[in-house]
Amino acid sequence: MSFFAILFALLIEQVRPLGRHNTIHAALRGWARWASRNFDAGRAQHGWIAWGVATVFPALMALGIHWALMLLVGWPAAIVWNVAVLYVTLGFRQFSHHFTAIRDALDAGDEDRARELLAQWQQVDAAELPRREIVRHVIEYSVLAAHRHVFGVLAWFSVLAAFGFGPAGAVLYRMSEFVQRYWRYRSVSQAQQPASEALQSVSQRAWAAIDWVPARITALSFAVVGSFEEAIDCWRNHSQRFPDDNDGVVLAATSGAVNVRLGGEALRSAYAPEASQGFSAASIGPSSTAGSESTPGRDAEPAHLRSVVGLVWRTVVLWMVLLALLTLARLLG
Repeated sequence: MSFFAILFALLIEQVRPLGRHNTIHAALRGWARWASRNFDAGRAQHGWIAWGVATVFPALMALGIHWALMLLVGWPAAIVWNVAVLYVTLGFRQFSHHFTAIRDALDAGDEDRARELLAQWQQVDAAELPRREIVRHVIEYSVLAAHRHVFGVLAWFSVLAAFGFGPAGAVLYRMSEFVQRYWRYRSVSQAQQPASEALQSVSQRAWAAIDWVPARITALSFAVVGSFEEAIDCWRNHSQRFPDDNDGVVLAATSGAVNVRLGGEALRSAYAPEASQGFSAASIGPSSTAGSESTPGRDAEPAHLRSVVGLVWRTVVLWMVLLALLTLARLLG
């Protein structure tokens, strides 16, 4: 059942992706604001309550609806519900249009346009970036976005669904990533009623724990479909060069898998006045606001963008083949 739910969700998302300013994401922002406003009193224990309300409660709601549909209607209705949840939480089109636009600008030789698009995507200052640094940052942001929007969701959904918990894993993973990013965003963008430091710390610690296993699954998948020995070697010896442990594992494996140098000076945040309305949904975590040492490999070139696209899609195929085999084994068993 998981295989078909994921397959249909990916196909629907490719045909009709969610727009950036959609009702669902606006409701999630409102929910995160409500949780922090009503439960964040500035202490760690209050932070855990606010985090639980913002993330665990929606996951339990998704699980309750899944079980109710299974019992009252039947498994076809439960599959439809899983597809709907995955459509919201899983998908390339939530970030891939940024990647495509920047790649097209670079292919056309319009570096100024590429810098402008990168700055709009991540709300950073990219005015002085040379060509190779544009490519390097696009690779880093895109790979982490692919992990958080696709492979991390797949990992949590697949594992919990195998134990009968339906789409709860997908909701928990995406909401955990969303709230830690959104609460930090509200603080640095000087919004009204920003999240306290205690709440930000709690949400970041929870996110690091939740993403620990998926990050390593993604890194291993990149190694399998890319240059295996180089990816594993870079993962083992150079992931610690990045300020965030989980992001470092994914980026180091990517660096070795496609032989590209990643890491280096980070871009400065430059939140635009209108950013609070749209809230950059692809903004990466702490690793995008702190520099790191570079990994070995070739300097980033536009050709590496095509290599990364191939790496990501081969990984998707790998995941789908594995899920298909597991589904077939369950049906035959």
